[in-house]
Amino acid sequence: MRDWNQFIEDAVKDIQRQTGDKPVLAALSGGVDSSVAAVMTHRAVGNRLTCLFVDHGLMRKDEGDEVERIFRGQFDIRLIRVNAKERFLRKLAGVTDPETKRKIIGEEFILVFEEEAKKLDGIGFLMQGTIYTDVTESGKDGHKAVKAHHNVGGLPDLLPFDGLVEPLRSLYKHEVRDLGDALGLPPTLTRRQPFPGPGLGVRVLGEVTAERLDVLREADAIFREEMDQAGIASDEYFAIHTGLQSVGVKDGARVFGHLIALRAVKTDDLVTAGWVRVPYDVLERVSARITEECPGVCRVVYDITAKPPATIEWE
Repeated sequence: MRDWNQFIEDAVKDIQRQTGDKPVLAALSGGVDSSVAAVMTHRAVGNRLTCLFVDHGLMRKDEGDEVERIFRGQFDIRLIRVNAKERFLRKLAGVTDPETKRKIIGEEFILVFEEEAKKLDGIGFLMQGTIYTDVTESGKDGHKAVKAHHNVGGLPDLLPFDGLVEPLRSLYKHEVRDLGDALGLPPTLTRRQPFPGPGLGVRVLGEVTAERLDVLREADAIFREEMDQAGIASDEYFAIHTGLQSVGVKDGARVFGHLIALRAVKTDDLVTAGWVRVPYDVLERVSARITEECPGVCRVVYDITAKPPATIEWE
């Protein structure tokens, strides 16, 4: 078991040694990884840290507002929120290949950073919440590629910074959570569910549109709410917009509507995972709510595939 106090002390010294007296711009998504990395970096550099939250419109329901409230109000860390929703949707229009979507989102994310960095004086380093799983799944350090991560495989070759600060690069997800606890972050943040870097862009299969995102956000919020209220133990649970149209019956008439899939897994390290045996009454309640409350949805299915052979995400 790691000595987290020693890890923090060593990491703080490494960050200070790497960055010197130069300002650091943090890529903050509000997820566990970037949040822990930001607090770690803030401990090392103090007010030389600026967190840039790019609201790309691919977040879960109300998540953007929550990110802003926590980091400005609770941690008193400087935060710049950029509304780039329309920009990302334009870039993703007509794109259906998942790897292409990941790279578009990652590269556009960095372009926003470049633009915002020019508005700030003397930014020296970019901080990212890269963890070990991101590195291995992107085929780096001698590993076979599984999927691209926007903070690893999707980065442009040239960055307008002196270097990257990645204090979590050697850690697995469960270790990042433990580190967050040691740093004094609240459990509501450290035990937050993982969220892919490209956000809902990879949980909408096929083309990403504003309508599909809105439907998915509502379905996902319903699923997470019901799972939380039922107290079901799962490390990650979410909804997927499959991009498929399925036949259904609404008001006595035959219709074609969205098909929403649900996924819930248990995992220690995100490298392997098993599916959660969600009680039938919970699944029934979730299905009824989604088909009643989410416009255009007429069918809900549940994924019972382990990792491997599947991945946790559908794309």
